[in-house]
Amino acid sequence: MKNFKSNLLSGLFLLMTTVMFSQGKIKGTVVDNELNGAIPGVNVLIKGTTTGSSTDFDGKFTLTTTATSGQIVISYIGYASTTISFSVKNGETVDLGTIKLIGDSNELEEIVVVGRGIIDMAKDRKTPIAVSTIKATDIQAKIGTADITQTLVNTPSVYVAGQAGGFGDSRISVRGFQQDNTAFLLNGQPINGMEDGKMYWSNWSGMSDIANVIQIQRGLGSSKLAISSVGGTVNFITKATDKKEGGFTSFGIANDDYFKSTAAYNTGMSKSGWGTSVMFTHWQGDGYNEGTKGEGQNYFISFGYKPNEKHNFNFLLTGAPQSHDQNFTKPLSDYLAYGRKYNNNWGTLNGKYLSERTNFYHKPVANLNWDYSINDKTELSTVVYASWGRGGGTGNYGSKKFNKTANNPITGEVADKTYIDFDAIYANNQNAVNGDGTNANNYVIRSSMNNHEWYGLVSNLKNELTENLTLNVGLDLRTYKGTHYRQVANFLGLQSWTESRKLRDNSHLPVSANVSNTVTDHQNTNPWNAMFNSVPDNQKIDYDYSETISYGGVFGQLEYSNKNLSAFFQGAVSNQSHQRFDTYDYMPEFKDSEKVNNIGYNVKAGGSLAINENNSFYVNSGYYSRQPYHDNIYLNFTNAVNPLTKNEKVLGLEAGYTFKSKFFTTSLNGYRTSWKDRVITSSRAVTLAAGETIGTTLLPAGSIVYKTNQGVEQVHMGLELDFVAKPTNKLDLRGFGSIGDWQYKGSVVNTQRDEDLNFLLETNDDVDGGKVGDAAQITYGLGFKYEIFERFSIDADWRNYDKLYSNVGAVKENLELPSYDLTDAGISYKMLVGKNNMNSVLFRINVNNVFDEVYLSELTSTVKPTDNISSSNAALGTYESNGRVYKGIADGNQGYFGFGRTWNVSLRYNF
Repeated sequence: MKNFKSNLLSGLFLLMTTVMFSQGKIKGTVVDNELNGAIPGVNVLIKGTTTGSSTDFDGKFTLTTTATSGQIVISYIGYASTTISFSVKNGETVDLGTIKLIGDSNELEEIVVVGRGIIDMAKDRKTPIAVSTIKATDIQAKIGTADITQTLVNTPSVYVAGQAGGFGDSRISVRGFQQDNTAFLLNGQPINGMEDGKMYWSNWSGMSDIANVIQIQRGLGSSKLAISSVGGTVNFITKATDKKEGGFTSFGIANDDYFKSTAAYNTGMSKSGWGTSVMFTHWQGDGYNEGTKGEGQNYFISFGYKPNEKHNFNFLLTGAPQSHDQNFTKPLSDYLAYGRKYNNNWGTLNGKYLSERTNFYHKPVANLNWDYSINDKTELSTVVYASWGRGGGTGNYGSKKFNKTANNPITGEVADKTYIDFDAIYANNQNAVNGDGTNANNYVIRSSMNNHEWYGLVSNLKNELTENLTLNVGLDLRTYKGTHYRQVANFLGLQSWTESRKLRDNSHLPVSANVSNTVTDHQNTNPWNAMFNSVPDNQKIDYDYSETISYGGVFGQLEYSNKNLSAFFQGAVSNQSHQRFDTYDYMPEFKDSEKVNNIGYNVKAGGSLAINENNSFYVNSGYYSRQPYHDNIYLNFTNAVNPLTKNEKVLGLEAGYTFKSKFFTTSLNGYRTSWKDRVITSSRAVTLAAGETIGTTLLPAGSIVYKTNQGVEQVHMGLELDFVAKPTNKLDLRGFGSIGDWQYKGSVVNTQRDEDLNFLLETNDDVDGGKVGDAAQITYGLGFKYEIFERFSIDADWRNYDKLYSNVGAVKENLELPSYDLTDAGISYKMLVGKNNMNSVLFRINVNNVFDEVYLSELTSTVKPTDNISSSNAALGTYESNGRVYKGIADGNQGYFGFGRTWNVSLRYNF
């Protein structure tokens, strides 16, 4: 027995020794095919066994096997699985190198990335920043009928408002800064409006179809350009030319008769290096609110050419012509009386639907990218781009506007709602002498046209000076011409329209005798027609002016990095030249304004320290001396130069900590940003039935009032936290939170203007300590995605918004809205079809605001419950005493209710 035990132990020891020394190791790095970024938490499994591992945060994996050959399967939710064969000898380590995973629901898969030196993604700089990245898989899954801004709602310090206005009317704020203080880039080229810095998302309604990835860099960001990244930088990276032949068709339906169809095809790259990708989309819908119908298209054409390994060219042309009817803010009392979908901007004419407010626009964008690999240490990236915008928005013009209180003329809903009585307007216009209308007696629908031509070039030279030191230098050139005028869109029974005006001289005051103009032509609101339509000068009404803006800048970045330490310095300087030309309101000899030149610059620096592979810290700082926007240089939309305008000054400080592991990653960021000498504009509508007197002017009910704040300082401080976790290979968890303290400092000059841009009133007000509005200062949320079985998953996101204040510009005492939370959910299933399962069908259902939360998404006034209902008759009492308070808010405040529960379903076939 003793010998048996001894022999057994010896045998077991020999077996264990043999197994131990017959093991081999397999290692590799898994990255995203599109961005070359590491993918943490990827499952790596030896096929046919339970032996496996997961990638760490750097995308690296190592696994041990006793097999000398076989296959490993690499899989991760949102990517196509990859199988790789291996062969390893006893005691050896085999390095499989870099393994690229391809997203499984891109519009045009396997993308060629161009403009490498122009597109400043966060990964391109070693020093970290506060960043969130949204891939095409998530964009296409969750976008539904929403604007592209909706894809960013589950990130810290981001707030999206304005959706209730209509298709494409949303706005996004980052760290409390509005869109004119957040830089938006398309493949690295600036796309904020040259005149006012704003973004109009209806012009980019096709972005969700063509975006390959969206990256929002909160705060200073990694862009080397001299751009408006006060709140942050949002970079949209579009698809380029596909490497392989294929395509897809997709269809989607949603609430309120929404329908969308898309078709795409790509030829693949030929042996000679040529390839073409094309895509076309059509969408239409009635809109969530009454009177917000919309319709549009999106086209995308990309030609790629790669003659050799040193050169890569790509030409892209895309556009999204659209028209949509609009809803404006109204008193809460209207919504409470008539329903949260109520909109009074429309009516019927001879029984047919007609909107007074329609936005229509067509803005083709073209760019040519050239990447030149000069040698193994130097590369040049250049993009030449252009955009041509044509279109505008309709509205009322004249004084004889009639409304009627009646049942909904389309649905027959019984309620005393007020709509525009176009039949009464038409009948009144029929009484005009010789069919000629005037401001005093008649009414037409006008179009305010905002056309432009924009050309630019960005070029960046990158050189690796040493193994640890990299230098970037570049050039940013832009030239812009904008034209603005009004035209008649619908005469409503008139034959012509006559108006008169006095012309201005170099005093910028109207001094001439009356000049008369009669218009007989009307122009429709089709965005395709607007692109090619030309209107004679004598057929324009109200105003006709243009401007040219020229921009020239240089930039550079020097970065040092080693295994644990990185540091960078960036600098940019630019000159902007502005001139305004007014041919309608000025005498011919005074139509040209003074030319204004402004020099601006920015400097940024920072560093990071990796304590170990799991823990790292960073700190960044930056200072901007930013030129004022064109609309702030000239006073009251005349040729008079604003003497108060000067460079806006921005100082940003930020620091952060990141923890990375195989299954959990989190980042904590802190920031302080001060913005001095800033200029910002907000708008509201006159709600009193008797009208409102501002200065010496009585404005009728429904008039739009614009208020510009100038000279005040804003200070924004806050903390941000976000995390991702993968507790199992089927479950993804994510979350975020942000808390901000955003206030005004000092006093402000307030200027109010009417819708025709006429001056009304100027005041100097103390706003010290006032709360910045239009974005929730506290946000937090949680989300998950769970794969129930292969290729079938469910997901949901919950988020809460608090400390949201009215969007009224700089005021001492702002109004806080009630907090609210929203939940969105979805289901995805991908079915493999065709020969060798090479094709697929993707099915997706989304439900937004699952629990049908009723909430106020924004307000544009600050009426308190203790305020009198009537400013002229105190005997009527206060809102509070009359019971006219909703969730603590006086119902005389103007604003929007957010969307209730909505849904969308999509089906897509990939081939």
